[in-house]
Amino acid sequence: TLIGTVDLKYDDVSYATVHQSAFLRCGMMPVQPIKELWWFKIGASEERVYYYDPTSVDAALMKRAKRSSRDNTSLEIHPTHLSDEGEYKCRIVVWDNTGNSTEPSVPISKEARMMLKVNVPPEKVEITHLTSGRNLSLRCKSEGAKPPADILWTKTSPDGVETEIPDLSKTREIEPAGELYDTAEQIFYQLEENEMIAKISCVVRHHNTNTTIYKNITFVSPAIQNALKVTIQRFAEPVLYSSIENQDGQDNKAGLVKISADPGFKVPYNTSVTLKAAAPGVFPEPRYLWWVGDQTGIAGRELRIDNLEEDKSYYVLAENPLGRVVLEVPVHITTSDYSRWNDSSRDGDVNEGDTTEGLDTGAIIGIVIGALIAVFFIGFAVWYWTIRDGTQVFSPKKEKPHTIDEETVPFRSTEKPLLRTISTQTLEGRRSRREPSI
Repeated sequence: TLIGTVDLKYDDVSYATVHQSAFLRCGMMPVQPIKELWWFKIGASEERVYYYDPTSVDAALMKRAKRSSRDNTSLEIHPTHLSDEGEYKCRIVVWDNTGNSTEPSVPISKEARMMLKVNVPPEKVEITHLTSGRNLSLRCKSEGAKPPADILWTKTSPDGVETEIPDLSKTREIEPAGELYDTAEQIFYQLEENEMIAKISCVVRHHNTNTTIYKNITFVSPAIQNALKVTIQRFAEPVLYSSIENQDGQDNKAGLVKISADPGFKVPYNTSVTLKAAAPGVFPEPRYLWWVGDQTGIAGRELRIDNLEEDKSYYVLAENPLGRVVLEVPVHITTSDYSRWNDSSRDGDVNEGDTTEGLDTGAIIGIVIGALIAVFFIGFAVWYWTIRDGTQVFSPKKEKPHTIDEETVPFRSTEKPLLRTISTQTLEGRRSRREPSI
């Protein structure tokens, strides 16, 4: 813009990012001696921002304002606040004698107006989801941006390749929040079959501040090792199935369903047990369903078993939108009483005549020692009475050593094969004579 004999260079609109530096250009071409320099912010009234008098005063009426080192007349503001946005006026007073060196110089005032726009990057990004089977409803919200931010969705494959999710059913909302804006976008997405991991990203882009923010959500299916696909009576479709006894290396792989037992998986007769399920790294958190035999399932992470009296296998389902797995959890009785109460070969009936049933090694040793002590005392009594009466009862010939036959009763396991076939089967827990309370 040409004003008199001085060419003022300025921008009609300048842009700045909040918390960074703002530059308002107001330069002279050619450079003239400056008498005064004023900067004002235009509002309901003119608010003085900066004043410069080369003879005495260099005063920043706004503490964050200063003359630019580029040309000594432009203005810099640092750091920029959102409230700094608005119209500004630059006034330069120069000496001008219109080229006549014999005449005294006269002050001439030059002015220029410009706008400052302050951009604000998104302050917060959050992503929420709802699931129904393998169908996902994802919502991403960007808060506190100016102007409003843009949102797009991407999916990253397990090998790290990122692709944009096609424009499916999208709904976008832009809501003012004071001087800033919130942007929300919702999409509907269906997970692919046999997809164990799905990383979906909400990408928020704010071009005015060159800002890109990724908000990721990774869906991970619960997993088990050495799994077979079988049909279970409780479900309409085949599920991945295994026993916890076939799960190895659980601490080395995220996503595996882990089962723990308190006090353990092998307990004394009539002991109460608490089974707990967990799936580290699985998202969303799976739901768990426990059952034994054909009883109604119990939902939750934990299963309480009161007064366990026999070996039993319990089952737990872990399920989230990406998949579901079933684990068989066998719990065993370890005491000597167990074989008397749960002998599968006799359907739980106890044979009262079988005196060695359930005796452990310690009991047998005790019986042998007691028998030897009894023989010793009997022999001593016979010897004493023989010496006393002067007669001999026993023949001097050597007797064959007395041998006690010991019978060791092995622990009888009622474990059943993991599967009756390797294809499909129906898992039906055998009703025991006495079901534990769960």
